[in-house]
This record gives sequence, structure tokens and C-alpha cells, in this order.
Amino acid sequence: MADGPVFDIFIIGGGVNGCGIARDAVGRGLSVFLAEASDLASGTSSGSTKLIHGGLRYLEYYEFRLVREALVEREVIWRNAPHIVRPMRFVLPHHRGLRPAWLLRLGLFLYDHIGGRRLLPATKTLDMRRDPAGKPLKASYSRAFEYSDCRVDDARLVVLNARDAADRGAAIATRTRALAARREGGHWSVEVEDARSGARRTVRAKMLVNAAGPWIDHVLAAALGRRDARNVRLVQGSHIVVRKKFDDPRAYFFQNADGRIVFAIPYEDDFTLIGTTDRDFDGDPRDAAITDAETDYLCAAASEYFSDPVRREDVVWTYAAVRPLYDDGASKAQEATRDYVLKVEGGAGEPPLLNVFGGKITTYRRLAEHAVEKIEAALGRAAGRGWTADAPLPGGDFAPDGVEAEVARLRARHAFLAAGHARRLVRLYGTRAAVLLEDARSLADLGRCFGADLYEAEVRYLMAQEWAATADDVLWRRTKLGLRVCAEEAAALDAFMQAA
Repeated sequence: MADGPVFDIFIIGGGVNGCGIARDAVGRGLSVFLAEASDLASGTSSGSTKLIHGGLRYLEYYEFRLVREALVEREVIWRNAPHIVRPMRFVLPHHRGLRPAWLLRLGLFLYDHIGGRRLLPATKTLDMRRDPAGKPLKASYSRAFEYSDCRVDDARLVVLNARDAADRGAAIATRTRALAARREGGHWSVEVEDARSGARRTVRAKMLVNAAGPWIDHVLAAALGRRDARNVRLVQGSHIVVRKKFDDPRAYFFQNADGRIVFAIPYEDDFTLIGTTDRDFDGDPRDAAITDAETDYLCAAASEYFSDPVRREDVVWTYAAVRPLYDDGASKAQEATRDYVLKVEGGAGEPPLLNVFGGKITTYRRLAEHAVEKIEAALGRAAGRGWTADAPLPGGDFAPDGVEAEVARLRARHAFLAAGHARRLVRLYGTRAAVLLEDARSLADLGRCFGADLYEAEVRYLMAQEWAATADDVLWRRTKLGLRVCAEEAAALDAFMQAA
């Protein structure tokens, strides 16, 4: 039995693409239902290298359109989410015997000039014998190039898109699996199951959007009964996190002899993030985990540059995710396109299906714009105007360089907050940190502490406003406090959340 109204679109997948499409679509007047089988950003979208970047190395594969679009998007996303995006300078040491200096200069010249850069500073050359960036590196690296990109809290980017979509009227259903979808009476009937209660119901929509990321072919096969689902190439990317390897605020871009690149990025104040790998993956993407070989590879790649080697015992956390790259027949995983492909299916009189293949964090907003244009055309609606380029994400309604001013404003209202605590809240929630804290006048007003500076008020906010249901949701996706709390504290948090 079908419940409720017929939605304009039903979206399968609560990653950055699904949530980005939901936000854009509902903002143009479409009614939206989004189902995510697990937690928001629980797959590929929380397993990135945390960068909003043009993709310097994609120039080698002549992906000029993708690079230009991504370069433009850096400042758009930074402007609309200054709390979770921050500009970062990257140091690319010149390695004799690999890419020649002239080629790097040419690539960086294009990087500076084809993307409409306005706020980010331009490329420059460094003398590593004098620049502080040379201090943690081996003495043989005497020259480097420094350029601009941005870093992002990827999982929060997803959640904030979902929050804004919900605020505008979209139905966001997490832990809700789409079991089957069939065309019926001019619309889609989608049977969904609540993973917590086991309750099932049918949701109807005029159009189905398959944005399931690495599970996109699985959805086509399992939910739609398709047997021709061979569209994506699954590539695992793994990362390691070690104690802070250097004090410089800049990140490093390391070239490897095998043609791959590895980043070493300042992470969560006290750590360094090193990644990523590229290896073909076969299996259930939920089972993705770093291998011993990948750990050794990342340690060796970083140790080729750092004077103090990175050892396996230095690793404090790892994560891995599977990227669903559109299968373009590339011979190597690192050569497969990072561009996105949107395909609409459905004959005359049939409710249409949109499949979303590939994509990357940086270009999610443009992907969503293009997807909604196809959705409107398929539904026979007049094309709406794109609006997300100038619309701040929740909490992002302040200037790109205004984080410290927001921290000062928050501390002025809540004088009991330590500077680090206030900065963490602003970096996660922006202006909505004030909503989280409400009228608290002391730490005691924030309730129980679950370790580090995580208090009950924040947990309750995340449960009520951001669909958090487990300790992992809070500690590893909504925040990164999993790096700072012990197993007993995490267990106590989970018990509290299950009982709440």
C-alpha cells in the first residue's frame, strides 16, 4: 500500500551527489524523497582526501573541462561554506627524474589561469634551502612549487546539503533501504525498509534518481532487476593518519616513481593525513579496508621525501573508501576518468530513471545542477534557474575569511568556552553553533561530557538536526573526535544515543 503523496523525484543514495541533487531540486520547487541505506556520507563521500581541488594531475590526461570546472568550484564552495572549507597552500617538491620542471610550471600556469581564480593566491617557486617548507624534507629537495587549493570536511559537506534540502522541504530518510522499484501507473513505486524497525512501505515518485555511488550497479540489478549493470569501475583509495609530521601549515604534494601522487596534509591540528592509493576493488564497498600493502606503500612514498621516515607504528588511524569511476576502459586505476556521466532512461509514457555515474567532491554542485536540468526536462517542466552558486550552506552565512571573527563572537556570548572548543564548533557548525549552545552559561549547562570536548548538547543537536544515530556517526562523520576519545568513551556515547 502506497503511503503519502507522489513525489517528483525519489533519490537513492545519501552521498554528496544524492544530497546535492536533493538540495538543488527542492530549491527549484520539486518535491523530493531521498533514501539512504545507512548514514549520510557513510561510503565514498567520507573517504576522500578532504580536498576541494582542481586536480592538477588530471591535466596529464587532458581532462581540461573537468579541471576548469573544478577550479571554478573551489571558490564557490569556499564562499558558501567557509566554516568547513579553508584555503590551503600546497608544496610540490621538484623530483629529478620524474616530471620535468617545465612541465610542472606549464601545468601550474594553466591551473592559475583557466579557473577564474580570484581569492586564492597564485603559484610561486620556492627555494627549499631557505623556505620553512624545506625543513621536514630531505636535503636533496632544493626546489619546489607552491600553489593553492582548498581542504574540506567532506562528510559535513554532505550533511549540510541534506540539512538545507530538508529545511526547504525535502524528505530525508536515513537508514532506509530501497528494496525494489517498479514502474506502475505512470510513476515509480519504490518499496523501502527501515533498517532499525524492519517496517516496510511504498513511496511513489514521478522519476527515480540512482545516485548510489559504488552501489549504483547493485541498485540496477537488485532493485530494478537489471542484468546489464556494468557501468562503474570500483577503485579503492586508502589513507593513513599519523601524529603531526611537520609544523608548517602548508600541505605537500609528493610525486612517486610509479606515476602516482600522494598528499601529506595537516589534519585536525595534531595529525598528518597521508593518501591516497588507487587499486581496483572487487566486492561489497562496505567491506573496503586498507591493506598491509597500501599501508606500506603510503609509508614508503612519504618516507621518500620526509627526512624522518613514516613508519607503520606511527599510524593512529586509517580509512578506505571505494570510488565509483565511470568505466571508460582506462588501463590503470589512476588513469580512469574522475568526470561524471548522467544518463536518463525511459521510453515515451514511462516514468524516467536518471543514473549518476562517477563524479568527485569538488564538482558535486555542478553535477547536481546538470542533473536537475535533466530531471526537469524529463518531467516536462520549464527549466528553473540555478541558485546554489550564491546560497550559503547552513552555518556558512559569513565571509570566507571570517572564521576567527565568528569564534570571537561565539566566545563573547559563551565566555566559558575555551578557544579551541569554540573554534572547533565554528569549524563544524558555523553560525549554527549558537543554536547548538542555546542559552548555555557554563560547561555544566552543556550536560554530560563524553570525552575530549564533546558534550551532551552537541550530541543531542546532531541527533535532532543531522540524523546522527550511532557513536560512529558522531565521532567519525559529524566530527573527527574519534581521534581523541578512547574506546570506553565511545561505547558510553553509543549507549547514551541508543537510550535517548
